[in-house]
Amino acid sequence: MSRQLTMKLALNEAIDQEMSRDPTVIMMGEDIIGGAGASGERDAWGGVLGLSKGLYAKHGDRLMDTPLSEAAYIGAAIGAATCGLRPIAELMFIDFMGVCFDQILNQAAKFRYMFGGKAETPVVIRAMVGGGFSAAAQHSQMLTPMFAHVPGLKVVCPSNPYDAKGLLVQAIRDNDPVIFCEHKSLYGVKGDVPEELYTLPFGQANVVREGKDATIVAYGMMVQRSMDAAKLLEKEGIEVEIIDLRTLSPLDIDTVLNSVEKTGRLVVVDEASPRCNIATDISAQVCQHMFGALKAGIRMVSPPHTPVPFSNVLEKLYLPGGKQIADAVRKTLGKVEAV
Repeated sequence: MSRQLTMKLALNEAIDQEMSRDPTVIMMGEDIIGGAGASGERDAWGGVLGLSKGLYAKHGDRLMDTPLSEAAYIGAAIGAATCGLRPIAELMFIDFMGVCFDQILNQAAKFRYMFGGKAETPVVIRAMVGGGFSAAAQHSQMLTPMFAHVPGLKVVCPSNPYDAKGLLVQAIRDNDPVIFCEHKSLYGVKGDVPEELYTLPFGQANVVREGKDATIVAYGMMVQRSMDAAKLLEKEGIEVEIIDLRTLSPLDIDTVLNSVEKTGRLVVVDEASPRCNIATDISAQVCQHMFGALKAGIRMVSPPHTPVPFSNVLEKLYLPGGKQIADAVRKTLGKVEAV
């Protein structure tokens, strides 16, 4: 049975149901309890945006508030994962990854390889990503390419509530370290979400809209912005196909190639900084494997190569939007940009 949930509630439900099903699932992070269990329990917020609200009341000490030391508790979560637990560690903002990157890059990502496949590290590191909140340069970055670059890590970035629940359940059950990226501007987006537990496989992109004129590839918030572009283009008789990557590692390049073979045109949208981001990776692979099918040059839509602005007005200019994506599609079709 499905009902409408926000993405934030879908993620909360995924954690709740997996903790109820599997006693080895624990959760740790900064302020994820937020006063629950004390006299102010009714005011307990559950993280900076309230995602874990209510979970302490159900699961008690399996949720742990940690000191303000990402190096300590991310390391503790990785260690616990090697000893039989399935920790979910909340790295409040992806921007804080620099404090604990050694534990992720040189430890969790390498264990299975270094120990001949015998070591498993079933840890999920959840983190908010992306702009749109005027949270400034240190709380608004889309650092997904940095993690996708690392062998041994799986990188997930859902675009809607249904995918968010299914992918998070899959991440918790996965025996490898998963970086689970949650776009903060999508927490309030609503969609149909089944009550029962379900999983979505990693490495399987979703064709969210079929079309014949051009292919748009995106993930996270940029899937929503690509849908905005599709509505603009539809009024002009242009039908675009939109592919939601869902996971960046493993990457479903085959779905992208099949779509480009059909449409002959490609626009790749990525909120990450334009140097060496996911858009450049997709573009390079399409050129390598499907160059003969291209009818026009590939267009990449990304922000400028600058820190994310704090100013609301500048941030709106910085982030790719539906008009910018639509203009990129028009250019692949040899059409003039809309006024």
